[in-house]
Parts: sequence; C-alpha cells; structure tokens
Amino acid sequence: MALYSVETGTSPEDVIARAKGYFGESGLGLSLVTEDACCVVFEGGGGHVSVTASDQENRTEVELETREWDYQVKQFMGQV
Repeated sequence: MALYSVETGTSPEDVIARAKGYFGESGLGLSLVTEDACCVVFEGGGGHVSVTASDQENRTEVELETREWDYQVKQFMGQV
C-alpha cells in the first residue's frame, strides 16, 4: 500500500469530481464503493484507490492511498 499527498489550487469538489472521472467507470473502470463530499474510494483490478480532498488556507490538500494503482495515482496527482 502506498500513501501520497499533493497540494493544489483546485477546489475539493473539483478534485473529487476529477477523481470520479479518472478512476471511475468512464475512466479506468474502477468501481466506486464509497463517496461523500470530501472523499471517494474505488476498487478493482486487485487493488483500491482512496482520494480525500480537504480545504486548507488558499489551497486544497489531496491525500491518496492506493494498492496496485501507483502509476495511475501519480498521473492523477499531476493533473490536479
């Protein structure tokens, strides 16, 4: 399992929406198993991806946890 973190100027809501598009059914095809205002969890391909976005002063902190999807998580981090 790997943990990653990135800061962005993108709003938490946008980060979650982008994660759903990138990792979800219309993107990499992972199954969305949990969703709320600040986080989403996907499963598939023998692994999982969890994305949490929290509003900090003038920025958004994005925390990502993954197993088996490290490359794709790093690519996503570069897009937000």
